[in-house]
Amino acid sequence: MKRRCFARAGVLLACAAAAATLAAPARADWDKLRERGTLKVAVYNEFAPFSGKEGGIDVDLAQALAAKLGLKLSLLPFPADEEVADDLRSMVWKGHYLGYGPADVMMHVPVDKRLMNDNPQVRIFAPYYVETLRLVRSARGIPQFEGIDSLAGKRIGVEKVSISGMLMLGEGEGRFREQVHIYPSAAEALGALRAGSLDAVLAKRSEIEAALRGDPEFPLEDLAFQRMPRAGWAVGMAVRKDDEELARRLQAALNELSASGELAALFAKHGVKVAKP
Repeated sequence: MKRRCFARAGVLLACAAAAATLAAPARADWDKLRERGTLKVAVYNEFAPFSGKEGGIDVDLAQALAAKLGLKLSLLPFPADEEVADDLRSMVWKGHYLGYGPADVMMHVPVDKRLMNDNPQVRIFAPYYVETLRLVRSARGIPQFEGIDSLAGKRIGVEKVSISGMLMLGEGEGRFREQVHIYPSAAEALGALRAGSLDAVLAKRSEIEAALRGDPEFPLEDLAFQRMPRAGWAVGMAVRKDDEELARRLQAALNELSASGELAALFAKHGVKVAKP
């Protein structure tokens, strides 16, 4: 009996020691980050109004989060790969084969269950914006809007290789195909709309609001597509799966920014209305 009790006690002590060993890295990683004094944040290149050469919402948010954590910001801009999973591999848990990355945290990651399940090496959390598609029209070109039929015979702009382009070209078995004008970016399509070369543009709400700044000459419309969730999609952040302490601190910092109104002000600086998940 005594030997059995001692053996059981030994097992319990071993389990406790193993648990302590497993829990230690999260705190140790945070301590190393704090000693370094900088938070490395990955942001997309040429991703207005969120990030780019002239800054953006994600850049400002990264700066605010770093300040809340008592750290300096070190940005790591990168070009988008074909899949978000590739970006997570390069910028969060492994590093790019060209030698840059990973960062401590990556911004603008879809908060999606399937993406989480398919990428167990990362922790996706802290949604801070909900993106949606919107149609913006010229009040002169389309004085009244009564659904998608109002676009018949109108000039519609979309960005190349985009959800907007795919949806608009495929709508109604391609009935608008001859009316769709493809531009290198949403910003250029919106510029053409403002110049009078287009009657409408289908783009992300953030892109429209940042470019047109609430101009009443260009009303936004909610246009439903069967292949697109009407509620949009939430975006948040990603860290390595075992960086629990960093994730906890970033979530707390984001909560503070939201509660104080700083997050809404940060979005408003770029002409975008914050849409909370």
